Amino acid sequence: MHTAHILNIDINPALRNSFSVEEISGQLSEDNTLRRISFNELILIKNGYGTISIDGAVYNITPHSLFIISKGQVYTVNDNHHLEGYVLQFGDCFWEKTPASASNCKAVLFNDPSGHQQIQLNKQDEETLFSLLTTILDEFRIPDYVNKADALAAYLKILMIKVANINNLLHTGHSTNENKTYRQYLELVSQEYRNTHEVTDYAEKLGISYRQLADLCKRCSGRRAKDIINGQLVAEAKRMLQFSSKPVKEISYLLNFATPYQFSNFFKKETQLSPNEYRTQFVKIGI
Repeated sequence: MHTAHILNIDINPALRNSFSVEEISGQLSEDNTLRRISFNELILIKNGYGTISIDGAVYNITPHSLFIISKGQVYTVNDNHHLEGYVLQFGDCFWEKTPASASNCKAVLFNDPSGHQQIQLNKQDEETLFSLLTTILDEFRIPDYVNKADALAAYLKILMIKVANINNLLHTGHSTNENKTYRQYLELVSQEYRNTHEVTDYAEKLGISYRQLADLCKRCSGRRAKDIINGQLVAEAKRMLQFSSKPVKEISYLLNFATPYQFSNFFKKETQLSPNEYRTQFVKIGI
């Protein structure tokens, strides 16, 4: 049985050597355990049912599904008593052991996870990932040896490439340069969303025009460039409102809004609830 690494939302222990892979046989974690992870996580479900809530969005756990959870996201699992599969976790410092080319896949998968939080797998894709994870687990379990971390990092690179291709994130219909620029944009947003909310600023950093960036995001993801920034802001605002006691005024300034009023208007437009209304929901259910 897989034991949750984080049993309290305020505890973020480091993974041993920034990498872990385990087999799921039974429960993924105890029901209603809230976890804000300090690492990236892939969960492959071969058999079993349940529900998982990630940053407030609820997904059904079903056979042949893959969940992608990024560092900083908050999730809880319910009714997950007969699951089979794997959970793989790695920290950013472990990722640095992989070849530089692998960061393309990691950037797309984990810097913007909300658009592909759950992937439903066909039989062939599931078998490919299951076989890879079985191999990675076998390697992980053997006694430590020189360059073992490098071997695991190589397997991780292959796994990320497979997952990215399965989800059609490395679109063959777009040029290599377009894919590279789009991934650079996702990386920039994940790093800078608290500092600037303007698409123009990101376009300038990338050395392209606003219109070029807007068109690029439409072609590569079907979303507006602004939506990607707003998604990061809303996700972080929800986490702060749900799992901290920070006043709305402080949250607004931490996220670089000019005034609490501007932040409240933004949040309500995106979620149909005011920040206080959103926070009250969780107070009522005892979270």
